[in-house]
Amino acid sequence: MYKNGLKRVIDFIIVFTALLVIWPILLVVTIWLHFANKGAGAFFFQERPGKNAKIFKVVKFKTMTDERDAEGNLLPDKDRLTKVGKFVRSTSLDELPQLINVLKGDMALIGPRPLMPKYLPLYSKEQARRHDVRPGITGWAQVNGRNNISWTKKFEYDVWYVDHCSFMLDLKIIFLTVKKVFFREDISKEGEATTVPFDGTN
Repeated sequence: MYKNGLKRVIDFIIVFTALLVIWPILLVVTIWLHFANKGAGAFFFQERPGKNAKIFKVVKFKTMTDERDAEGNLLPDKDRLTKVGKFVRSTSLDELPQLINVLKGDMALIGPRPLMPKYLPLYSKEQARRHDVRPGITGWAQVNGRNNISWTKKFEYDVWYVDHCSFMLDLKIIFLTVKKVFFREDISKEGEATTVPFDGTN
C-alpha cells in the first residue's frame, strides 16, 4: 500500500509544505548562482529516465560556468566548477529544485537517483529493476557511500531499495541524508569534481 500509493501522497504533502517555507532560500541561491556562473544561468535541465524508464526533464541548480577553450570546447568540469557552485554542491543545495519534479510526480523524495538515458542499454536485467519505482532526490545508495562506491555497488543498493521500500526505511534514509549533508560526507571521490561515468563495467 505504501509503495504503490501512500508514498506519493506523503511526498506531495511534504514537498508542497517545504516549498512554501524554503522559497526565499531558493531565490537567494538562484541570484547567487546567476552571477557566479558568469551569465550561464542558475538552472540546468537534463533528460533522465524515471519510473519504467520513462524520460522526463530533471531540474537542478547549475554549479558550473559554460567557459570554453580556444577551439570552442567546454573546459574540464573541475575548471568550470565555481567556488559558489562547489559550496552549493557540497551542501546538496543543488538538489533542491528537484522538489518541483517530486511535486509533478516525475520523482519521489526517496528512491534510486535518476541517471543519464545513455546508461539504459548498459544495465543488466537486474540493474534495470531500479526503474521499477520513481527515482529519488536521495536514496539507499546515497546514504551508503554516495560517490565513494562503485557503480556496481550503487545498483545493488538501488535494487535492494526497490525490494524493501517501506515508510520506516524512507524515514531512516531521510535521517541519514541529513547527517551526510551536515558533515558533507562522500561528496566526490578524491581528485574528481564529478562522478566517473558508468561504462557498463565499473
